[in-house]
Amino acid sequence: MAVKTEIPEKLISIGVLKSEDAAAITREAEAAGISFEKAIVKLGYLSEERLLEFLTHIFSVEAVNPVGVEVPASVLKLIPPDVAAKFKVVPIYKHGRTLALAMADPTDMCAINDLKFITGLEIKPMVATDSSLGAAIEMYYNAQDDLEEIVKDLGEEDIELLEDQAEDDEGLEEAEQAPVIKFVNSMIADAVRKRVSDIHIEPSEKHFRVRFRIDGTLHELIRQSAKMRNAIVSRIKIMAELDIAEKRLPQDGRMKVRVDNKTVDIRVSTLPTVFGEKVVMRILDRGNLSLDLDRFGFEPTALQNFIRSVESPYGMVLVTGPTGSGKTTTLYSALSLINRVDVNVMTAEDPVEYSLEGINQVQVHEDIGLTFGRSLRAFLRQDPNIIMVGEIRDSETGSIAVKAALTGHLVLSTVHTNDAPSTIDRLVDMGVEPFLVAASLNLVLAQRLVRKVCSKCKTQIDVHPEAVRELGLSPGEAKSMKFYKGRGCSNCNNTGYSGRQGLFEVMPVTPRIRTMILDRSSTDRVKKQAMSEGMLTLRQDALLKLKAGITTVEEVLRETARDD
Repeated sequence: MAVKTEIPEKLISIGVLKSEDAAAITREAEAAGISFEKAIVKLGYLSEERLLEFLTHIFSVEAVNPVGVEVPASVLKLIPPDVAAKFKVVPIYKHGRTLALAMADPTDMCAINDLKFITGLEIKPMVATDSSLGAAIEMYYNAQDDLEEIVKDLGEEDIELLEDQAEDDEGLEEAEQAPVIKFVNSMIADAVRKRVSDIHIEPSEKHFRVRFRIDGTLHELIRQSAKMRNAIVSRIKIMAELDIAEKRLPQDGRMKVRVDNKTVDIRVSTLPTVFGEKVVMRILDRGNLSLDLDRFGFEPTALQNFIRSVESPYGMVLVTGPTGSGKTTTLYSALSLINRVDVNVMTAEDPVEYSLEGINQVQVHEDIGLTFGRSLRAFLRQDPNIIMVGEIRDSETGSIAVKAALTGHLVLSTVHTNDAPSTIDRLVDMGVEPFLVAASLNLVLAQRLVRKVCSKCKTQIDVHPEAVRELGLSPGEAKSMKFYKGRGCSNCNNTGYSGRQGLFEVMPVTPRIRTMILDRSSTDRVKKQAMSEGMLTLRQDALLKLKAGITTVEEVLRETARDD
């Protein structure tokens, strides 16, 4: 591929490049068969943003990012797909008899004259980077037919993108929008309506797939050819205000949308993989957030113990469980219960998932030094009554949390352990002295989430004797029980499950358990003591839900371990 000399010469003349650098970039461009502009970015001499600034200066024309604008379908139709690919141009807008076109080289008069003849319009050239033009052509043209069919299956794309908590309807009310934009909007709207918690967009060598996480389980929604993948990812990045040119590093962003008159926050995470960028969109729908502890599925005694602990004026309450087990929701519910006008409640979270009225919430930023530990130190100078720390993950945070609990503050937090009794060992392993753990800890709650049997297609089933043994039930107990499973229907998307139910292992730190902590008793001994004092283990609580016909054998075995 022959490289035009005008751009390198101009960059040399304004002092951006040295002659030897320009020569090296030209050799790389010719060897790789790419443009000079693409080679200069590839070799790291300039970022795409800086290159665009210089191109604007060189050509004295307006710059544009064609992926970052929403082009009406009526304007796109003015340039056929083969013409857009041949000249590497993208129409931006039409004003009267003038068509604005994004181009890599706005001085290419041969291309401009040809496009003027094809469209019958005057051409206003605008400069754009090579990669943004490629992404825009793929987004607007290559995936069009396939995506239009997918959108029909997904349904209405009734979605508004909100910015800074204010409506930004510009361009979103066009009767006809580009298919990629329609696809992304329809996918988000469909996910919100189905109460999806996460959208996964995953690349592979020849295709990409979209999966929805519903009630904790992933379900494949779409599998399509790979040609649409980059366009969809670029559109999501634009919505989340991420850098579309950066594909080598992970990025995190956020967007706010309105679906069916309901405002929803969406956290966006991108991750470079072998075959392209994987995107996960976490949907934070405040309408799905239930803060009523009575509806969580606590057994009466367990709920009473938990409420008594979070209503204490000081001490520490810890919630433990794996990612996605509902720990944050439980803590938010506890905070809502004790949030009054006469107390100062402060939280340090990573990230802040939901904003709570009357509570001072701080977003942790470890990359700039705002860690959980540093936030907690600052809280203690803010006259707090109640402190929530998103997670105790190191000795610094653990020590400060314990000391705060010992000096008249109520501290709520999470820890990653398998059950409630092992949390004590986890704190000691972090370097917190046993006497401090014993003195500060009020209660530990371990939790899991199991899927509930769909009430619309619930049916009684027989259970294999091996499953009964694995559950730890005697033949007599199993004979007296009824087991259920969902057949699958439209109400549950043919999964047999609808909604989730909490399992809770609530361990109050009683005087006897405090003594055992001081004596450094083993986790097994602490667990046996807690059970003798009335604690239900996760498996025992799960069996109660199973006997009540709320969940299935498979869910109990998947989420809990035997106690023996």
